[in-house]
Amino acid sequence: MNNNLLRIVPRSTGITGGQGPLEKLLQESRLYPVYQPIVNLADASIHAHEALIRGPQGTSMHTPDALLRAAADERMEYEFENACVVAAMQTWGQLNVPGRLFVNISAGVLTRLMAIRGRDALLELVCQLGVVPRMLVLEITEHERIADMDHFAEVVAEVRSVGASIALDDFGDGHSSLRLWSQIKPEVVKVDKYFTKDISEHGDKLKTIQALQQIATIFGTELVAEGIETQEDLRVLRDLGITYGQGYFLGHPDRTPLKYLGVDSQRILRERQVAVFPELTRATQGGHLRSLSLVRAPTVTENTTNDELAALFFGAPILHAIALLDGERPLAIINRAQFMNEYTKLYYREVSGRKSCAAHANREPRLIERDHSVDQLIGILTSQDQRYLSDGFIATENGRYAGLGTGDQLVRSVTETRIEAARHANPLTFLPGNIPISQHIERLLKKQVRFVACYADLNHFKPFNDHYGYWRGDEMIRLVARTAMEQCDSQRDFLGHVGGDDFILLFQSADWRARCERLVLDFQTRALAMFDEDARRVGGIQGEDRYGVPRFFPCTTLSIGAVAIDGSQFSRAEDVANLAAQSKHLAKTSGAGVYVHQA
Repeated sequence: MNNNLLRIVPRSTGITGGQGPLEKLLQESRLYPVYQPIVNLADASIHAHEALIRGPQGTSMHTPDALLRAAADERMEYEFENACVVAAMQTWGQLNVPGRLFVNISAGVLTRLMAIRGRDALLELVCQLGVVPRMLVLEITEHERIADMDHFAEVVAEVRSVGASIALDDFGDGHSSLRLWSQIKPEVVKVDKYFTKDISEHGDKLKTIQALQQIATIFGTELVAEGIETQEDLRVLRDLGITYGQGYFLGHPDRTPLKYLGVDSQRILRERQVAVFPELTRATQGGHLRSLSLVRAPTVTENTTNDELAALFFGAPILHAIALLDGERPLAIINRAQFMNEYTKLYYREVSGRKSCAAHANREPRLIERDHSVDQLIGILTSQDQRYLSDGFIATENGRYAGLGTGDQLVRSVTETRIEAARHANPLTFLPGNIPISQHIERLLKKQVRFVACYADLNHFKPFNDHYGYWRGDEMIRLVARTAMEQCDSQRDFLGHVGGDDFILLFQSADWRARCERLVLDFQTRALAMFDEDARRVGGIQGEDRYGVPRFFPCTTLSIGAVAIDGSQFSRAEDVANLAAQSKHLAKTSGAGVYVHQA
């Protein structure tokens, strides 16, 4: 073997006072690699190993952090990384194990390595160390911004011409930027452990991973989820469709590469259970006025006369108002009905026709930026000043006039946005709404899981709500949500809020019936406390039924209809939801707390 290929390039700048501890280790070749498995989450096979460097055991230079600090102190970053790459490949070649090898290297060192040794020397080195070039993945670890991205892209192209692949390490941390991903188009991107740790509990992390999956699809990149340490996180990442995973739950770094995945990891990856994805903790606010249709109405200025304004209104019979501008900046709004009421009075035209129309302007119009969240406009709808209902509002873009909107449009837009948001997360309980419920059912059916679909509904809730008011009614609905959450296994059972007092529970827990019965009993006990003392004493309240007939209603209770679902027998979430709704109806009419309907 050409010894020059393995030679450590002497440092150009060193510390004074003799040989440093890292330099001594490099001279004595005392660094050694350990290998951590990268697992295919689809079939539980070992796809690759990442080489991680260690110093002599039992010394202060054993850990990677200590080695990196020493490299910085002794100004031997290049020599250190070069030695790590050689040690990782040399040992891998001697072990002669199957699968790919991931080797860490910074962009700066890779650029310098190619400049000093060149493409052919790199290929010769890889082959002489016993590594098949197409099984080598150079994992770019970036802690400093790459100064010349275009040049680095050329370096990457040379590396690929050897047959090796490129991975981007710790994406989402440091300087592993989206531009770097876009420009060098790595075969693999490793997602930083911040986004995967406790992903089973954080809906925002799950949404981030889903966004990265979309980007990966665009660039033709495979993702590796780093830092998997629990079975709960592994389940979520598995069901998200992440291709590869790495972390202590799948395998610790070891001097001997892992041949087979451990029993616990294999069990999780091969089970039929479907993970319950975490949801965002609050309802999506969403919705901007950009989607709102605006009236491209003519405008006026301080110099516009009343006669000229009247002509504009006569020419546009459906126009409800006109904006008064100073250049592009809106100053006021003139209501059509109010202006025309004055303009049509006797002698008005003769006296005031040629005067400025500004006398009729509302100088405090509603100005709404088109990029405002619709939810920010709730304050307008509930404010004391309700002139927007007749005047409408002026829409602006960066403070410039964009058009007019009506009060009806504003009310309708806010209402539609809130309804759409409620389909994702109910604004009262913040539980998943109709869309996530359907998505979870579809995932269960796709995996052909056996589960139990339950539909929970309150009995005699309307009389309670009418008698005590909507505020206490909302508290009753939130009580259902809290009690149901207590009876669900957060990793196995899905709880959704359809709307009103209707809830969906999708059980994978084997003891689902006992959970439902506890839910009915616990709710009944707690709900009694929401009635006043007289109602508790007689067991109910007086109220009117849906036909307006006065009658006595028992205290509110909960009915649950359940139906066992064989996922292999259904293809549509709608069919499962309909069966659950039928079972709820049977539960309410039968008077049973929990009613099991045979599908």
